[in-house]
Formats: sequence, C-alpha cells, structure tokens
Amino acid sequence: MLIPTGMSEQTPTPTPPPSTEPSVLPDVPFDAPACASDAGSLCARVFQYTHASWLSRSADTIVSHTVTTLVIIVVAVVLRFAVHRAIRRIVEKASSGRVPRLLRPLRDRAAASLREAAPQVIERRSQRAQAIGSVLRSFVTLVIYGVAFTLILGEFGVNLAPIIASAGILGVAIGFGAQNLVRDFLSGIFMMLEDQYGVGDVVDLGEAIGTVEAVGLRVTTLRDIAGTVWYVRNGEVLRVGNSSQGYSVAVVDIPVGHSADVDDTSELARNAAVEECAEPAIAAKVLAPPEMLGVQSVTAEGILLRLTIRTRPGEQWAVQRAVAGAVKTAFDDAGVPAPTPFGAASSTAAGRPRP
Repeated sequence: MLIPTGMSEQTPTPTPPPSTEPSVLPDVPFDAPACASDAGSLCARVFQYTHASWLSRSADTIVSHTVTTLVIIVVAVVLRFAVHRAIRRIVEKASSGRVPRLLRPLRDRAAASLREAAPQVIERRSQRAQAIGSVLRSFVTLVIYGVAFTLILGEFGVNLAPIIASAGILGVAIGFGAQNLVRDFLSGIFMMLEDQYGVGDVVDLGEAIGTVEAVGLRVTTLRDIAGTVWYVRNGEVLRVGNSSQGYSVAVVDIPVGHSADVDDTSELARNAAVEECAEPAIAAKVLAPPEMLGVQSVTAEGILLRLTIRTRPGEQWAVQRAVAGAVKTAFDDAGVPAPTPFGAASSTAAGRPRP
C-alpha cells in the first residue's frame, strides 16, 4: 500500500477524557460504605477513627439532627426564661400597687377614706398576683416545652399524626372524667382575676359563711364563727357575698316602746352613737359619722329605729356591738320606754276585770 507523502506512518492515539471520579483513600477496606471513599468528608473521618460502617453512613444525619435539637432546646430554655422574667416583673408591679401613668389621675381622685379603708388591700393584691403569676408561668412552661418536644420528635422523623390523635382521644376521655376538676380550676382562676374575695374576707358562699383562710385554684377554705373549717370547691360557688370589700356598714336596730317620742329618741340614739364612735378604740374603725335613718318598722311590740355607720372592712360587727351598748345605756339613763312583748301585753289585757 502506498503511503501518501507528508503523512506519519503511526496513527495518533486519542487522549482519554479527564476522570471525574473522586479521589479515593488508598486503604479503604472492602466493607467500607461508599461515602468513605470521599476523602475529607465527615463519613470518611468517622470511618477512619471508628471503622464502623453504620456510624459512618449516619454521621451526617446524626450531626445535623443533633445540632438542630440543641438549637431547639436552647431557644426553648431562653424563651422560657425571658417570658418568666416578664411575668415576674408584671407580678412585682401589681403587688407593689404601681399603676400606669395614664390611670394615675383616677387614682389621685379616689376618696382618701376608701384608700384608707382597706389596710389589707396591698396584701390581697400581692397574694392574688403571686397566684396568677404562678399559673401563668406553669402554663408558659408547659406550652414552650411541649412545642419544643414536638419539634424534636419531628426532627428525628417520628410520625406525629398517631401521637396527636392518641393525645386528642386521651384529652377527650380525661375531659369527660375530670370535668368537675377542670371547672373548679377555671372558676378559681376567674375568682382570682376578678378579685371576688381574698384571705381575711368575711364571705357568704351559700352553704358556708365565715372568714376566708386560703384561696386555691380548686378549693377555698374558710372558718365560720363556731370555728368549723369549710372546704368549698370553687366550681360549686354560684354566688359570693363579701362583707369585707371596700368598706362595711354597721347596722344598729334600736327597738323602743310606742309611747316614746320618735324625734327625741332618734336624736338621743344618734348622740350616743357619735360619742361612742369618738372613743379611740372605735374611732380607728369608723370611716364616717353615724347616720340616723329613722323609723324602720312599727310592730305590735313597739317601734324599730335604724342607725348605720360606715366602717373599715370587717369591723362592722365590733362597731355595731359597741354602739348598741352605748345606745342602750343612754336609753336607760333617759328613761326611754322599752317595747312590750306582744304575749305579755295580751295576757295583761285578758286578765283585767271588766268594768
């Protein structure tokens, strides 16, 4: 065969394309995972130190999930701390009686007698604020940690749908079984928020009447005049009569005979009440001078006069007893006729001889 002039006798060999395969470790065992061949990767480093195929294959996933989990936990802890701190500051402001600048003119315009009438208002406010703050902190902790726990489970690939469905069914079952407990708890929260009564108040809860000794989220404890301690569930309280909130009124009913002069007797009773309220032991409990209301009722036995005195919360009974004794002494000294029992009057009339 003739070779054309100017052409080489050897055929040029084609150049192979550059290799795209990653560099491999020279000492990779046959049981190593595929990712261990990538020098510098986390999988290769873990396999180099541990020689564990399963750990090497999961190294990237474990590290990423661990970092995400730590971030979730740190965020949850920091958020809980910040919210708890904010709640504590609000509770401290409420306990100290500080009011917003916008409401200070209303506070300054309040009657001085009403501000002085409740020496235990600050203590009650503090107790109520502490109780509400404790409930809020517990609720915030439950919500924040619950959400964080759910996010962590989702990060590790746990199917949350069955868990949420089971929790919903369990919540419904618990709701039916513990509905009275939930009602007591919610009623206790609203009682504290609305400040219906506090420790030291004399209240009427329907079946029980006495002085409140403790206010809980589920049960209110009070002691009656006989010393019996009553435990009343908050969910069973349908009405509350508070005799110790703001101010109280001492009501003094004064019975006199029919032959007594109403005007003179009323003036005598009022003067006696004013003198008694001026005594140091009683003056500290009185907020306003006695007020004679006049004739309350007229019966067969006599006439009933009524006198009222505004007192500090819970002091109405002590003032009532002191004023009633002072009025009785003044009537005895002035010779005011006492009411005649109806039965005695009837028997006397029946025993008289006929004319």
